Amino acid sequence: MTLRPVQRDDVALLDRWRNDPEHESQYGDFLAMHRRRTVNQERWEVDGLLSEQEGQLLICLDDEPVGALQFHPVQYGPNRGSIAINLGIAITPAARGRGIGSQAQRLIADYLFEQTLTQRVEASTDVTNVAEQRALEKAGFSRDGVLRGAQFRLGEWHDMMLFSRLRTDA
Repeated sequence: MTLRPVQRDDVALLDRWRNDPEHESQYGDFLAMHRRRTVNQERWEVDGLLSEQEGQLLICLDDEPVGALQFHPVQYGPNRGSIAINLGIAITPAARGRGIGSQAQRLIADYLFEQTLTQRVEASTDVTNVAEQRALEKAGFSRDGVLRGAQFRLGEWHDMMLFSRLRTDA
């Protein structure tokens, strides 16, 4: 399993995944109005979907994309030292349940600790998404607690479970 930057030819695949309810699953379905076919292409033209603290990488098995991992900064205070990096992940249905998500999230956290000054890498998932909770724990993340009513999805508010990995945990 490897992580690699998105190439121009991958943008159409990311757009297909984004518009496929089976790929997005119930946990990534933010209604059709959230989806726009050109979002990835527009962003790819700006920075290739990758910058120091924000980006998207493809998760590959034998050079074949099986998912995508996104990360972005979250500000917890007014200074640069108070910036955490939040992860999001989506794996194709055929590749789920094989430990790929755990490996990918461990790899990106390790990379972010090596290449940035961030102290905290975090991820959240629906409180009912037990598979992702296990994946995060296997990737070395600790359960921080519940974010009540934090996400509006599928027409209702959902509680999220927050996980983190600190530089000192690595």
